[in-house]
Amino acid sequence: MTILQQLGKRIVFLRTEKGWSQLTLAIEANINRNYLSDLERGQRNPTVKMLEKIAAALAIDLATLLKGIKAI
Repeated sequence: MTILQQLGKRIVFLRTEKGWSQLTLAIEANINRNYLSDLERGQRNPTVKMLEKIAAALAIDLATLLKGIKAI
């Protein structure tokens, strides 16, 4: 599994843990829902700024967002 796929799965896990839909997270993070969908499927390479927006929307720090993701 690639780093981007691991990241996508991590975002899905954290989002569903809060009981949020993709749309809810997209609105809270002020990002496009289609972009979030691509990100969750591991088809986007997000910037650090984008990861910060997602982490802030989930009320976690960046380290928590990236927890458990391993380089190949």
